[in-house]
Amino acid sequence: MKKIFFVCAVLLLCAAGCGSGSPQAPGQTDARPNEPVVYDPQAPGAAVLGAEPLTVDVSNASQGYVMARYTGSAAKANLQLTGSDGVTYKYFLPPSQDYVPLPLTGGDGTYAVDGYENIEGTRYAVLFKQTLDVTLDSEYLPYLYPNQYVLFDRDTEAVAVAAQTVEDAGSDLDAVEAIYHYVVDNVTYDTEKAAAMTTGYLPSVDDTLHTGKGICFDYAALTAAMLRSQDIPTRLEIGYAGNAYHSWISVYIEDVGWIDKLIEFTGQDWTRMDPTFASSGGSSSAILQFIGDGSNYTLQQLH
Repeated sequence: MKKIFFVCAVLLLCAAGCGSGSPQAPGQTDARPNEPVVYDPQAPGAAVLGAEPLTVDVSNASQGYVMARYTGSAAKANLQLTGSDGVTYKYFLPPSQDYVPLPLTGGDGTYAVDGYENIEGTRYAVLFKQTLDVTLDSEYLPYLYPNQYVLFDRDTEAVAVAAQTVEDAGSDLDAVEAIYHYVVDNVTYDTEKAAAMTTGYLPSVDDTLHTGKGICFDYAALTAAMLRSQDIPTRLEIGYAGNAYHSWISVYIEDVGWIDKLIEFTGQDWTRMDPTFASSGGSSSAILQFIGDGSNYTLQQLH
């Protein structure tokens, strides 16, 4: 199996966040509550694409996600979602009775929803090809709900840790800064895991929390889960940092918009910060210069 070699990675905004109110209108509040806000994906069966063994519950597509389940006997199924932005996301599903939330990060428009079943090796059989028209209730919703890449629920320990971490925060700015520093101080880059990594890996935010180690994907998933559980829209982004496969996050700020890969506010301007580089690189000037250069980053996917 092809190995993916990860280099230090994951960008986290440490400068501001959106409010802890409704996802339709994130905004800053004077007194910030720290109670977790966890959006719970559901599969009520009101609208379904595909058929057994691969079904896609699209009942809550307006909330920015679909729920997929594969119950067949093959090793796995592959569900491909292609939005109006033309980007195809390929999600692999092992046999299970449980539904998995998958985000609709292409925004409004018509999605191609294609289902495949593994035959052997890299060979797949087509199960269905259908379309789905999507109008989101809010553009931020795909980045508040959990999904296959940023998987958490109300009982996830990282959710409780996030609430404790931001308990003294007076604003979303304080909350994002607190979570950023928590990750930098408590997680180190796992070079052995990176060298042994293969395709198909999915992070566990609580495993990263318990071991205190991770690759870029783990850093991104943990920090995104913690921020989303505080009602801060957060994108997990995947691409390249130079020639290295890389994961980072961006955060939405009211009156500013999406702050891409920008972390630390100096009081006059935005400066990039990367918790993987910061924790394993000692926040050296060379590392910070690399992080601050947007041309070093190439975005491929959003989750």
